[in-house]
Amino acid sequence: MLNNQFVYDQLVGKFGEGIFGYEENFDLISIYAEKELNLKILQFLYDQEDLGFKFMTDLTAIHYPNNLGEELVVTYLLYNMPKNFHVRLKFALDINKPDIYTASNIHPTANWLERECFDFFGVNFIGHPNLIRVMNVDEMDYHPLRKEFPLEDQTRTDKDDEMFGRGGNFNFGNITI
Repeated sequence: MLNNQFVYDQLVGKFGEGIFGYEENFDLISIYAEKELNLKILQFLYDQEDLGFKFMTDLTAIHYPNNLGEELVVTYLLYNMPKNFHVRLKFALDINKPDIYTASNIHPTANWLERECFDFFGVNFIGHPNLIRVMNVDEMDYHPLRKEFPLEDQTRTDKDDEMFGRGGNFNFGNITI
């Protein structure tokens, strides 16, 4: 029977210490593994008849600027259609060398998703057949979904800071800030 514990046990049995953690949220398991194993794990989950994760639902990255050496996390969401079951895989990358192997040969869906992930986060999918920007202009020299930039344009002079909660005193009932 396909369940979270079975999937986790199968992966630990096959990849040992390369699988170093998991969590369950809302009955969805997220498995943490070494980035060098991403293709082997994806292929194993695809090929094993009792697992059968043949569809990639999503692929994205998340930037955690305070996790030194593991600032970017590439996340795959895989789906077993006949059994209506999902599994999430997470691989941490160093932002200074955000390299991970392309999954586009196993899951064709990954082709576009990896290009989007490169465009917005700067993840380098090694072996990708056409890793170019897909949403932003080619001249852009940064990756806009990284948390490396202020949320507002600091050079603007047409904003009154008090309108945005910065500066001045504010009175909230009996509390003055």
